[in-house]
Amino acid sequence: MKSAVIVFPGSNCDRDCAAAIERSTGAKAQFVWHAERELDPDLDLIVLPGGFSYGDYLRCGAVAALSPVMEAVKAAARRGAAVVGICNGFQVLCEARLLPGALLRNAGLKYVCKPVELEVANAQTRFTAGYAGRRTVQMTVGNGEGNFYADEDTLDRLEGEGQVVFRYKENPNGSARGIAGIVNARGNVLGLMPHPDRAFEAELGSSDGAILFQSVAKSA
Repeated sequence: MKSAVIVFPGSNCDRDCAAAIERSTGAKAQFVWHAERELDPDLDLIVLPGGFSYGDYLRCGAVAALSPVMEAVKAAARRGAAVVGICNGFQVLCEARLLPGALLRNAGLKYVCKPVELEVANAQTRFTAGYAGRRTVQMTVGNGEGNFYADEDTLDRLEGEGQVVFRYKENPNGSARGIAGIVNARGNVLGLMPHPDRAFEAELGSSDGAILFQSVAKSA
């Protein structure tokens, strides 16, 4: 599997993501600076990491969505490459219109950082196939704007078409219908607020995040 991690000014989980990919799958991950305009056309996986791109000015992910590299990310997604946006990366994907909806301030208006239990709402995607019959996994959230919002028609469509992939067992930030992660209609772009890159080895409290990267590697 060939993979890349996009690095924006303010990213702080880029190395976490690279370590998670490499130690979960054995595949080397390359870093790509946001100002690049081209990506390796043979990439199987592109990760937009967590952090505070551009200091979260304007809106979280709004400035990063306009970075030069995002046109190449969009082109890769159209080719069918797997794209994962984690936390701030999820916000960037929504701002870039690669995924529907938006991430708002947490319902409690506070930063939330803790382990969370997630329901695997759809284990038949290229990101979740490895979870097979497992219905509950553990990852970690760390966000102040993780409150997923979409209008009711969009939420109904996401649920009806199996695009809700992860759901909080106990909703930490007020997300609509407890949604923690979604995929696009084609199934090759995933956005999630919890961090699989902070849950890829037992020493981190959970190794459940490793299965996400392993699932992509097996589908490559």
